[in-house]
Amino acid sequence: MKEKLSIVKIGGNIIEDENALQAFLKLFSNLEGKKILVHGGGKRATHIASKLGIESKMVNGRRITDAETLEVITMVYGGLVNKNVVAKLQALNTNAIGLTGADVNSIQSDKRPVKDIDFGFVGDVKAVAHKSIDKLIQADFTPVFCAITHDGNGQLLNTNADTITSQVAVGMSALYNTSIYYCFELNGVLEDINDKNSVVKHINTKTYQDLLAKGIIADGMLPKLENCFDALRGGVNSINMGNTSMLTQENDNFTTITL
Repeated sequence: MKEKLSIVKIGGNIIEDENALQAFLKLFSNLEGKKILVHGGGKRATHIASKLGIESKMVNGRRITDAETLEVITMVYGGLVNKNVVAKLQALNTNAIGLTGADVNSIQSDKRPVKDIDFGFVGDVKAVAHKSIDKLIQADFTPVFCAITHDGNGQLLNTNADTITSQVAVGMSALYNTSIYYCFELNGVLEDINDKNSVVKHINTKTYQDLLAKGIIADGMLPKLENCFDALRGGVNSINMGNTSMLTQENDNFTTITL
C-alpha cells in the first residue's frame, strides 16, 4: 500500500489577501501526512510590473511572457511570494523549502512553440524528477513550488501553476498514492453558478459527460477539468476542488473527481 501524498495548489486571490493566506497556511500546516504546495502569483506580478512601468499583456487569460516580464515573474513568484509563504510556514512549524522547477532539476519544460500566438518564455512541462523531489520529502522538508520551470539549458520559463500541480502529482504517483487539492474561491464545481451551495460532490467520467451535455461545465472550467482527467489517467488517485476549508475534516462540501 503506497503512502498518501497531498499536492495542494493555491491561486492569486488567496496570496493577495493576507488574512486568507494566513488562514490557509494554518490549514495546510495541519494537513496530516506528506505534502507539497504549489502557488501562483499572477496578480502580484501584474501589480509589481505596473509599478515598474512594464505593461502586462494577456491573451485569453494567459500571460505573454517577454524577457522583461520573465524578470518580474522570477522576482515575484520565486522571490517575494515564495519566500513569504516559506517564512510563514516556518512560523507554523512546517519545515518548508521554496523551489522553482530548476531547483534539483525537479521540473523541466519545453518552451511553448509559436502557433497563432507567441507566448514568449512560457513552458509546457515535459519531465518531473520525482525521485529528486522525494529526497526532499524523505528528509522531512515540505516542497513549496512557484510557477516557474526551466528548459535544461539555462532558461527559466513561466509555467501554469495548475499544470505544474497535475504534472508533479502524476510524477509522484509512481511512489505515492497522490491526491490533488485545487483551492479556489468557489465551494467546488457548481450545478448553478448563482447558487454557491449547489456543489456537485462527485464527478467521474460518466457524470462528467452528463454535466457537459447539460452545459453545466463550460468556459474556464472546461480546460481545468480536462487537465484533471489527464492527471487521473496518468496515475493520480483523486482530485478535489473547493475552498480552503476542504482541507479540514469538518467540511465535505466540495467536489471530488475520479475516473
